[in-house]
Amino acid sequence: MKQLTRICWLLLGVVFIFSGLVKLNDPVGTALKLEEYFEVFSKDFGSFFEIFIPYSRTLSIFLSSLEVVLGVAVLLRWMLRQTLWVLLALLVFFGFLTFYSAAFNKVTDCGCFGDFIKLTPWTSFAKDLFLLLLWAVVFYNQRYLRRVFAKGTLGVMYITLASAVAIGIGVRALGHLPYFDFLPYKEGNDIAKLMKPQEQAKYQYVMERNGETKTFTEYPTDSTWKYKSMEVLNPLTSKPVITDFAIFDAEGKDHTQEVLTGNKLLLIVQSATTADRDRFKDITQLMEDAAKSRKQIRPLIITSSSPQDFDAFRHDVNLPGTYYFADATVLKSMIRSNPGFIVLQNGVVKGKFHYHDIPDASKLETLL
Repeated sequence: MKQLTRICWLLLGVVFIFSGLVKLNDPVGTALKLEEYFEVFSKDFGSFFEIFIPYSRTLSIFLSSLEVVLGVAVLLRWMLRQTLWVLLALLVFFGFLTFYSAAFNKVTDCGCFGDFIKLTPWTSFAKDLFLLLLWAVVFYNQRYLRRVFAKGTLGVMYITLASAVAIGIGVRALGHLPYFDFLPYKEGNDIAKLMKPQEQAKYQYVMERNGETKTFTEYPTDSTWKYKSMEVLNPLTSKPVITDFAIFDAEGKDHTQEVLTGNKLLLIVQSATTADRDRFKDITQLMEDAAKSRKQIRPLIITSSSPQDFDAFRHDVNLPGTYYFADATVLKSMIRSNPGFIVLQNGVVKGKFHYHDIPDASKLETLL
């Protein structure tokens, strides 16, 4: 039991640290997931939850940092009993979220491990139950964990340091781009290629005859077999990774292939109402410099705002150029910055830039 308790103690601390760090890698993505939960709860439980939507990014960093700090506190065994009670509160809260999502099909991905590991709702709930089991083993066998690795002032110093590091990681990622990009539009990916399945779908057929059930990899020609069910053998590789990338103009004409051909500098303005307007002088300058580049870079603007809203916005910030439209969710997946830049070469992502890290034209030419 002593050995089991130590294993559970180690797993509990490590999982919480890992979970928090993965979310801090992309606090904007975590905030989007929180907004999704708040919108669902505002419809199901009351409009009170809409109050939290504007604070999603702050809550994202706070909750993610809290996971890291609690994980560190568990591993140090610092104020272990009090730390475990806070952990229990978080586990019950997360358990409710994942169960509610799974039972009522509300949020299909809990975001427990960001975009690094995608979990189905029921898998997420099972994960929370497993963590509750680890918690119970540690809580009821604390007598095997009496040694504290950081007592008194030293313990406070370690926890303060862990808090500062966690918050610093999150704030840095919030003001720039994620340290590691796990989304389909990461640098090096070929968007056009990911819009096609890797291979043709393969099926197996479950057939029945005279009470006997048999599985076939090809549909049987013997008519005495009766069809029962069909299953795709390669569901992951037979479906495109990117299914919703589409670019169109105000009249609805498709420009997707145009965007994926040649050298393009895409300025992504996810929403005109929430876009940061402070850097548009530099942004406009880069668009102009790119258009004059010897690499024949064509600058384009892509937004999810309505034509009327974006037309008013571009006049406010003095932003000339050709602009197209795309789905808001797609643009949020493409880049965690509003506005932000993506450099494409025949559909291959060559570079991504936050509006705090606007490159110069020579940098774009180097990438291409």
